[in-house]
Amino acid sequence: MATKIKRMLFVLSKANLDSVYAAFIMANGARMEGIEAEIFFTFFGLEAIEKKKLSNLKISTVGNPAMHMPTMLGGLPGIEAFATKMMKNEMEKLDLPPVDEFLEILSDSGVSLWACKLAVDMFHLEEKDLIGDLDGILTIGDFYNRADIDGTHLLFI
Repeated sequence: MATKIKRMLFVLSKANLDSVYAAFIMANGARMEGIEAEIFFTFFGLEAIEKKKLSNLKISTVGNPAMHMPTMLGGLPGIEAFATKMMKNEMEKLDLPPVDEFLEILSDSGVSLWACKLAVDMFHLEEKDLIGDLDGILTIGDFYNRADIDGTHLLFI
């Protein structure tokens, strides 16, 4: 039976490691199932495609209920670095590529990668600050127009 989902559009608004990998894995999975996929990077999600920042993404330990620790403990020096190192070690065991390689894999598989114009302007970025595999910079209106196709689903991460 053919799927009714034809296209998945992911909106990534945070560049914490767990959100970035969730979007990347889901977009990659969509492509593996023959579903078109696009990722729209907005607000702090832009850090996942900023050349200077994408290799230094972290796990958020403060205010993250999945960490199962008091907020105060999550803010102690070294906790975020420790949690990030642990997560990266687990991802390496599963042979998940680092962010820069994953972006190349996504682009090569046909996932469209878009930066949000408002966020780019707000953070005073230029296209040269972003990865080369970027398909372009879109306004939110342009992005919504891309969603105006039967069988398209939007997912905010």
